[in-house]
Amino acid sequence: MTELKTEKFRDELATVTKEGKRVWIYPKKPSGKIYTARTFLSFFLLVFLFGTPFVKINGHPFILLNLLERKFILFGIPFGPHDFHLFVLAMISTIISIFLFTVVYGRLFCGWICPQTVFMELVFRKIEYWIEGDWKQQIALDKTPMNSVKFFKKFSKHLIFWIISFVIGNTFLAYIIGVDNLFKIITEPVSVHFSGFVSMLIFSSVFYFVFSKFREQACTLVCPYGRLQGVMLDANSVVVAYDYKRGEPRGKIKKNENQQEKGDCVDCHMCVDVCPTGIDIRNGTQLECVNCTACIDSCDNVMDKINKPRGLIRYASKNEIENKIRSLLSARAISYTVVLIILIGLTFVLLLNRSDFELTILRTPGVLYQEQPNNKISNLYDFKIVNKTFNDLPAEIKLKNISGEILLIGANLDIKPQGVAEGKFLVVLNKDNVKKLNTPLEIEVASKGKTIDVIKTSFLGKIKRKVSQ
Repeated sequence: MTELKTEKFRDELATVTKEGKRVWIYPKKPSGKIYTARTFLSFFLLVFLFGTPFVKINGHPFILLNLLERKFILFGIPFGPHDFHLFVLAMISTIISIFLFTVVYGRLFCGWICPQTVFMELVFRKIEYWIEGDWKQQIALDKTPMNSVKFFKKFSKHLIFWIISFVIGNTFLAYIIGVDNLFKIITEPVSVHFSGFVSMLIFSSVFYFVFSKFREQACTLVCPYGRLQGVMLDANSVVVAYDYKRGEPRGKIKKNENQQEKGDCVDCHMCVDVCPTGIDIRNGTQLECVNCTACIDSCDNVMDKINKPRGLIRYASKNEIENKIRSLLSARAISYTVVLIILIGLTFVLLLNRSDFELTILRTPGVLYQEQPNNKISNLYDFKIVNKTFNDLPAEIKLKNISGEILLIGANLDIKPQGVAEGKFLVVLNKDNVKKLNTPLEIEVASKGKTIDVIKTSFLGKIKRKVSQ
């Protein structure tokens, strides 16, 4: 019976009973060096999140993710539908990097960078501790019948939660439409943007529900990453782990009792009390563990009090605990690293060679030269100019290495932001300048007096042959 009791975690979630009812988690307020480090990192991430929409480069947002109009700016570089291959490469590289870190370092992303963890543990949970107190005070408050004090605390907490959720929703909207358009919408009457206002209320309500009610269920029930780790982790993956070799057999410290027969774990339950997903890390790696490291800090504090070495719970691999050997370079880790380096290298090469404009000029296939009046001949060319910037591009086409003229055929060279101009034009040359069948031609495309590109092509003409008498 004891074995079945200790192994029950394998058959059920810590936050759900066998009857399917929710078990509300009251985690103890964490403290320690790692928690402090996570707080500083979260502060930096939050400043970046809320401050980036206000940063502009050349009048455009530093980051813009406008899916509706297919406009994207990443770190000041504009992207459009024509850069889809770069987007795909970047997404694949990001996914591979997450897989790589999972293979080597477990769910490091979940515990330190994931927005769900950052907002829940370092924003909303801190506010809850500030208003309602630590876990025991929260339990006592929830058991207390409704009175003025309880109503004030609950109302204040949820009002702040809602305001923060509304701010988060508007911040994400600023990433989509830009902060200038957001301010315009905010300052205009609600009736002008009523559908958008309702959508924002719904969006904010979803955020509020996730962080006030749903909480850790987002990680254990919705996010697929926790389930994927089961096939990505191996015996060399570094995760938040309990050193059972050192800690077992566990037992509380009792006066006049020989402690040498026991392990270092004093069964204080502190690691379970601080866990935001309600698991016992001593049972091993579990789906619910997001590697938040709260149990590490808590256990280290206990070890300090009983004069035992820190690290009973620490970042470690299964092999490290069993064999005292840490090996990060497994075959899978090396494979992921090689693939990741190739993808990142290819992405950077494409980015470095990417220009703000894409220009193609080709002689129209299947069309020979055309005779023109005044001893002239012409060739027909197709052109395509892609404007990858968010500025208008008034372009002009002219000959660079030979005298002649260019006649546009119904084309408009005033190219809109992220726009494409396609058309045809004639290159007209004097017959005296055409000395051979293929005459080298340089066509310059300029905008506002600056050369965009020079395309080298050829001009097809006829050679005058001398007729022998």
